[in-house]
Amino acid sequence: MKMLWVWGSLFIFLVLFWGMTYQRSAGRFRGCTDMKMEGIRLQKMAPPMLYVLEKLKISQRFPILFYKVQHSIQKISGDRRGGEFTLLFLAEMLNYSWLLLVAGCLMTLLMDGEITGIVIGGILSVLLPAALINDLHRKVVKREQAIHLELPELLNKLVLLVGAGSTVQQAIRQCLDRKQEEEQHPLYGELFRMQRELEGGYSFQQALEGFSKRCGVQEVSAFTTAVLLNYRRGGNDFVLALRDLSHSLWDKRKSVSKTLGEQASSKLIFPLVLIFLIIVILVGAPAFMIMDM
Repeated sequence: MKMLWVWGSLFIFLVLFWGMTYQRSAGRFRGCTDMKMEGIRLQKMAPPMLYVLEKLKISQRFPILFYKVQHSIQKISGDRRGGEFTLLFLAEMLNYSWLLLVAGCLMTLLMDGEITGIVIGGILSVLLPAALINDLHRKVVKREQAIHLELPELLNKLVLLVGAGSTVQQAIRQCLDRKQEEEQHPLYGELFRMQRELEGGYSFQQALEGFSKRCGVQEVSAFTTAVLLNYRRGGNDFVLALRDLSHSLWDKRKSVSKTLGEQASSKLIFPLVLIFLIIVILVGAPAFMIMDM
């Protein structure tokens, strides 16, 4: 009975803590419920945990964790609201941990004080946030790989169009006109945004620099630097500069394709081993049955 009282008290404390924190933070962090970020599912529950993060001063006490997450989120969601999105992502992690602890306490109470429920909930409350951070890092790597694979193709088209007499801006616009259906692609999505900035009054240099920062990939930075240094010259010098860059980008694309192929091969190992074990069992079972007879 004593253990039941302990777990019941913990359950009540967790529920009351969240409820009281929500009352204090609902009005203060009301705007966070309107923010849109891919992968966030508990946005309505974010205010209490945002309040906790503010009181804990997470960016000062855990700067490495905070800026690592912020760097990844800025690459995915852009750099304008990177800090706000980072806090929203951390609040999502805390909400998952809170829900798992509450569920663990409830399981323990339903199992008459058996600590298995709270142990499982406690372990998952630590592992799940780590898994979310790992998934965020995987999304960043996947985004960079998509850019590495598509950038050489784009550069080849620009070389052909500029060599045919188009300006850089005209060549980029013509490439985008043929990629209207691929606006969700990381590279073309940023190029469409750059095009809208140019139409909104940004200079070509400002829009191109913003495009490079949002992509956050070294090869894109090299591409924008080459364009900014040579696009005013035009002619053969500019085309030759882009062709030299294209060779190095194709080498990078080959290495990325090789890495993806190796990853695909490694993912097939487990199914192949499983199929092999099933075949061994199917072939060997009759033999053992005959031996027993």
